[in-house]
Amino acid sequence: MFLRMGKRVGITLFSIAAVIVITFALTRILPGDTAEYFAGPAATKEAIQEVRVKLGLDKPKYQQFIRYVQDLSRGDFGQSLTTGQPVIRDLTARLPASAELTLAGLIVSILIAIPLGVLAAVKEGSFIDHISRVVATAGVSLPVFFTGLLLSYFFYFKLGWAPSPLGRLDIIYSAPPQVTGFYLIDSLIAGDLEVFWAALKQLILPAATLAIFSLAPITRMTRASMLAVLSSDFVRTARASGLSTRKVILTYAFRNALLPVITTLGMVFSFLLGANVLVEKVFAWPGIGSYAVEALIASDFAPVQGFVLVMAVMYVLLNLMIDLLYGVIDPRVRMAA
Repeated sequence: MFLRMGKRVGITLFSIAAVIVITFALTRILPGDTAEYFAGPAATKEAIQEVRVKLGLDKPKYQQFIRYVQDLSRGDFGQSLTTGQPVIRDLTARLPASAELTLAGLIVSILIAIPLGVLAAVKEGSFIDHISRVVATAGVSLPVFFTGLLLSYFFYFKLGWAPSPLGRLDIIYSAPPQVTGFYLIDSLIAGDLEVFWAALKQLILPAATLAIFSLAPITRMTRASMLAVLSSDFVRTARASGLSTRKVILTYAFRNALLPVITTLGMVFSFLLGANVLVEKVFAWPGIGSYAVEALIASDFAPVQGFVLVMAVMYVLLNLMIDLLYGVIDPRVRMAA
């Protein structure tokens, strides 16, 4: 077990190191001149060169990389030229918004997709099975930004049911005192139900957009995994022993079908972190995705590198958590390790 975890940690460190190198290289080959952008369109060549020297962009690439790694070792992600703030401060302030949106979308998707996939497998060929296929096809076919625009158009512009898609709270409300950074949780801690409902209303459409995007893979994998388990010998034996259908499905079949579903959930979560970038732009959500896009447009390297590194660390930690969940769900995984 410890040997396996040691290997996983080694792979994790290697992956993060590779991400640091690749991100640094990609940001340096992107079109556009950072010094020219921040010097202004009317700047002279001397002024542009002065900005370039000030930012350290006049030095060879390997020296820039060594300096970047040294700063990272001290927890310094650099300073954003667009906001004028340290990148770590910007990311810390914006990460809860992205996390709240991503988790809300994933939770809604799980609550719908897993029961739908189980029912589709249990009642194969029924109306519910056909509905699950339609849901899966629609989720795969619709681009996430198009879904967001469509929901905003109908529920905000046409019907007027949803608030304006402009951030986490309407302008008439103030953010709750920060404890976790999650507005829903912080407003409950503060006992402010009015802000809680306002934040929830703002969250519904972007979370629904991400949920629709993630419904397809979770539903399809749950259905396929359940069908494979339901046709196995031990399930037939459990049924022949006189156990109730509910006990056979929930106790025997569903638990054995969970491993591939958990793997899919990990992949979907990483996909949602990427899809967040588009959803945040559509709904003016102040998360790290929109922050990275704005920095990329401005050729501001430090926020882009910080964003990619944070995403890579989150993805790696997610994979480690999934490995631990395997052992909890199926003891045979622990024994094999």
